[in-house]
Amino acid sequence: MDWELFEKGLAQRKATLGDAYVEKNLAAADELTKPFQEAMTAWCWGFGWGDDVIDAKTRSMMNLAMIGALGKMTEWEIHCKGAINNGVSMEEIRAIIHVVGIYCGVPQALECFRVARKVLETHAPEQSLHTSNQEP
Repeated sequence: MDWELFEKGLAQRKATLGDAYVEKNLAAADELTKPFQEAMTAWCWGFGWGDDVIDAKTRSMMNLAMIGALGKMTEWEIHCKGAINNGVSMEEIRAIIHVVGIYCGVPQALECFRVARKVLETHAPEQSLHTSNQEP
């Protein structure tokens, strides 16, 4: 394990996802999952997010598009919260979901809209999300 890369990744992971979320995940790691948590923190967050070539906001936007395309909605929700922390606006989230819909289909876009609405109402109510009873 590259502990320097882990520490760099840990700082970036906390900056994006929040200290409480990251600490909760690390504390819950056991004999089965701890090596993965450590490696993922070093590799994904230290190596993948650890340089200044692409800013954190752009990386978050890329992640929303890719994770949305994969249909991994639990991860999409986590990264949607992180994207808001990194300055991604509701309008930008909407545009990302439009791209997901174009390339991955309307049902996947609808899933992203459902999760985005939940995240925005909870984590960014100041973005004046007006909801209706209709599908997005």
